[in-house]
Amino acid sequence: MGSPFTLTLANIFMWKWEKMPFERLITFSYDHPRYIDDIFFTFNEPKAKIVAVIKKANDFHPNIKLEATIGSCVSFLDLLINNKNGILSIFVHYKPAAEPCVVPFISDHPRHVFSNIIRVVRYSSILGIFEKERRSIQLMLLYNG
Repeated sequence: MGSPFTLTLANIFMWKWEKMPFERLITFSYDHPRYIDDIFFTFNEPKAKIVAVIKKANDFHPNIKLEATIGSCVSFLDLLINNKNGILSIFVHYKPAAEPCVVPFISDHPRHVFSNIIRVVRYSSILGIFEKERRSIQLMLLYNG
């Protein structure tokens, strides 16, 4: 992102953006998660209405353009969120180009990097999803020696 101030500026800008007048067009059913410039929310109105809201939001600033992913299964940061009959299920999302690798324990990385494996427990909304991720991690560890 550049300088350390960039993150602060991005957060201020997004806070102001969230308080825009178009906010009246959206009724958030709960606190919507946001990480810097990534926002996730559910919308129980016709698709045409959310497309109109996004178009209006894109007029806020010439350098800021929203990209919307609309569907029953979307990725948000490192989550894959699936809506099946109104029930949200959460999975760990792996980017298509991601290699099935882990950082060697003896490498010179910050300690929090090694604890990222715990995210599968936090992100799995269903026991079956957790079990599948656990097996996937075991195979990855075997693959990497």
